Amino acid sequence: MHSPNGITAMFIATGQDVANVAESSAAIMYSELTDEGDLYVSITIPSLIVATYGSGTGMGTQRECLELIDCYGKNKVYKFAEIVASVALAGEISLASAISSSDWVSSHEQYGRNR
Repeated sequence: MHSPNGITAMFIATGQDVANVAESSAAIMYSELTDEGDLYVSITIPSLIVATYGSGTGMGTQRECLELIDCYGKNKVYKFAEIVASVALAGEISLASAISSSDWVSSHEQYGRNR
């Protein structure tokens, strides 16, 4: 629904190449109701392009952001990719919930975003 929003925020904060958001945000969301009655939701991002070492990742604040989540340096890219995907999934669940409960439109009306 809107995976580019969270992915772009993570990219800017951690020194990723924001030009890669176009291909990195092509996501497939899957959901099912399990036999136990739980809702299972997952996201697959087949073309997520991230780095944890070199280029913009070494810049001051961007490096600090990666260090905060223990993702700066070599051999940390898989962990970082999982975190980026988690952020995207959280945004997808949030938007789907807001749309399903009709809160999305009402909140836009309440805060004047439709004017």
